[in-house]
This record gives sequence, structure tokens and C-alpha cells, in this order.
Amino acid sequence: MPGKTVALPRAATTFTSFMRLRSTPGSALLLAALLTSALALPAQIQRPGKVNEFYATNCASCHGARMEGGSAPSMLDDVWVNGGDDESLARSISTGNVEKGMPVWSAVMSPKEIRAMVIFIREQRAKANQAEVAKPAESITVKSRLHDYQLNTWVAGLDDPWSLAFLPDGRALVTEKRGRLTVIENGKLAAQPVGGVPEVDSRSQAGLFDVVPHPDYARNGWIYLAYSDPRTSADGKSVSLTRIIRGKLRDNTLAEQQTVFEAPLADYPSSGGVHFGGRIAFDRAGYLYFTIGERGRMENAQNLGVPMGKVHRVFDDGRVPPDNPYAKDPKADPTIWSHGHRNPQGLAFHPGTGALYDAEHGPRGGDEINLVRPGCNYGWPVISYGMNYDGSPIAEATAKPGLEQPVHYWVPSIAPCGINFYTGGLFPKWKNHLFVASLAVEELHRLELDGDKVVAEEIIFKGLGRIRHVITGPDGALYVLLPKRIARLTPAE
Repeated sequence: MPGKTVALPRAATTFTSFMRLRSTPGSALLLAALLTSALALPAQIQRPGKVNEFYATNCASCHGARMEGGSAPSMLDDVWVNGGDDESLARSISTGNVEKGMPVWSAVMSPKEIRAMVIFIREQRAKANQAEVAKPAESITVKSRLHDYQLNTWVAGLDDPWSLAFLPDGRALVTEKRGRLTVIENGKLAAQPVGGVPEVDSRSQAGLFDVVPHPDYARNGWIYLAYSDPRTSADGKSVSLTRIIRGKLRDNTLAEQQTVFEAPLADYPSSGGVHFGGRIAFDRAGYLYFTIGERGRMENAQNLGVPMGKVHRVFDDGRVPPDNPYAKDPKADPTIWSHGHRNPQGLAFHPGTGALYDAEHGPRGGDEINLVRPGCNYGWPVISYGMNYDGSPIAEATAKPGLEQPVHYWVPSIAPCGINFYTGGLFPKWKNHLFVASLAVEELHRLELDGDKVVAEEIIFKGLGRIRHVITGPDGALYVLLPKRIARLTPAE
């Protein structure tokens, strides 16, 4: 069992397996196969539940402590004898190669554990690549695949900016995780943050999240905010959950505030400060969509009776559209648009097709881009391309009938956050390409879609710090939110 050391006496194991067989013409052949499998295993197999411990005990002596190679080849150079895709790696681990001294690991590893080992190999390869990359300077000029660009600081002096929104009058608004909303005018931060912003819970992953103007802002002036709302439960505990409000900017104060979405207090989790979601997007018809993570409780994602682990859809004032998938289900939250999500922190509509996409954090591996459709189940935690943070497996499979597959996923994790389809005119070859901000690997990714399939991916830059969001500006530049500043990408001179 995982977490224990199991001695496998070869002859006894094979004999026991054979004695379970009825006497049939194929018994001799099966016995030969069992003998081959048993003899392919070391006499003492360590089976800890954590994949890094399993590797250190059973694999490092041949492949090296850091997978750099030894008596067996390196696994860091992307040179594979039997294929380097996930399926091929899993097959190689499962069936082994007795002639070259590699055991048949399927005799002691479950499919979930083999999948976890594939993720672990991917992680170590990514770390080796990361170590080889020097961090660029604050301002850089880069020759990328389709466009040469320069990156320069646009606004500095921020503390963990989370979202950026441009207003029709030329100003912009930026949120900071710890609760500040500030106006940017002519590339400069206002001296004081906007007043009247509600108190936020900013512990752990909680905070002030997205800021988005109404599509008809020039006429109605509505500004929408997502944030972690701190409350006190009936039994006196501090609780918080994602809340959506709107208000109007007046004399540097958020006035006329209205609640657009607020879950019942009973739904507010009393523990854990993770997985709030917090993105907002409007479609062409003016419906408002927003995300709430499952708050670290996996079962929430499959429970239609709670708002966590879902993408939601409401009218711009918070009313429930009657054609929502579960609007008439008394046991379901009527605002749910889709479910089975873990922690979606990116949300954007394709400017050409109008299709909705989200980016969500997997656990350790299995970050996803999903094409979000009404009433669909995106599988968490029943299926996943990732594993637990401690290296133990999560799901039995990566796909099952009735559960949606991502259009793109990453192993190892990049920790995707904000996403944006480029709509500007400064980079014509990037038109309608999806840009993805990443936290863990500090990379800006560009994805090219053909229909609903990702056909190309490029890392635009990396190593400048955790990237929270990316957005097309009205001037056609790309604006990227870094830990202490907002950078601006424009064509190279």
C-alpha cells in the first residue's frame, strides 16, 4: 500500500497468482508471463504514496537523483527511445524494458501512480529548463515568432496588481490584491486610491480581484468588482466567499453601490483561504459571467447546490436569466452556467466566435484552458491531468464519458491566471490570439486557435515575475500586470 515498504517474494507471488488460475490450455503461457513480470522487479520495492519518494527509492539509482542520467539515460534532454508524449511515457513505465534492466512497474504501481510519475518527470524537465534561462532586464526588446516587440514599464509603485480596466474617457482602473482600487490617468497613478471600496479579506489567496466596466459604461457608468467578502458566521467564525458588486466612480469614490451576486452566508466556507476564482466577463448580449473556485474542497465542484467550483451567468443587475441551465432546478444554484471547475482565474470571450473560454489552475499539473458551454461538467475532481501537491495521485483517469476535455492543458503547471484575446492593431499577426498570464513559471503565453483547437503555442517572455493578468489596451498595446508594476508591450522600433 502507498506509504509502506512491501517485500515481494518473487516465487511466492508468482505461485499464488498461478494457483488462482483454472487449468486451461493458456495457463502455461500466463504462468510464463507472470514469471517474466516477477523476475523483472527488484527483490525489495518501496511503495511510498508520494511520487518523489518513490522515484528517489526505486529510480534514482539508474536515472540519477535529478534525472540527469546514470546507468540509464537522462530524462532531461527530451530524447526518448519509445516516444516522449504522456501516453508513451506511461506505457514505458508500465511495461518496462526487461532486456535493458527496467522493471515492469505496473506490477506494483496503479495507473494513477504511473500518471503521477509522468507528471513528476515533466516537472523535473521544466525545472531544468527554467534554471538555464537568465532573467531579462526590466526593459527588453525581443524577437518573437510573429512580431518583434519592446517591453517597458507603464506604471510602477503597485503592490500585487490583480486586474486592469480601461475606461472610454482615457483613464484606467487597477485593483491590488490587498484591497486598493486606483485610477490611472496619463500613465500615472492617482495620489489616493478610490474611496468607498468594500472591506476585503486579503489573507492567503483572498483579496480584491477583477475590475470590469459595463459594456455601455459611457452611458450608465457602472463599474463591476469581484472580491472576497469577509463575514462572520452564525457560530462566530471568520468566513469569506467571492462577491460581485457594482458602483459608479464619483469624486474618486465608488458611489451607488449595488450587490450583483452574494451567496447565502451558509455557503461561506469557514476554513481555507484558497480558490476564489474572481474573474468577470460580459458577452455581446450584455450578460455578466463570473467565476468562483471550489475553495479547496473538491466535492464542491460537482455539487450543484453550492456556488463554488462554477462559472455563473446573470443579467447585469444580478437577476437570473430564465434560460440558465439550472434556473428551474430547485436543488441547484440558478446562476450556474457550468460546473466541475477547480479555480478559474481567467475568463474571456473570443472576439470572432463569441465563445467563452476560461483558464483554471489544476493541482500539481493539469492547468487547463476550457471552452465553457452551458450546463457542461468540466470534470474536477473526477478527472484530472494533475496530481496532489504531496505527489500522490488524485483521479483514476484523465477522461470519462459525459465530462468535458480541456482544449489545452499544461503538465507541469504554469499556474495560469488572466487571459485575453488580442484585438488591437499594433500586432496584426496576433489578432484574436489568446494570451495567458502565468504565476508559477512567470511566463506570458500566446495560443493560436483554429476553431476550438490550439494549433500553436509560444512563450512571449519569462522571468520578470509572477504575471497576474494581460489585457489589450485601446492603443493596441498589450498591458501585463507584474508584481510591482504594469508593463506595456509595443512593436520594436
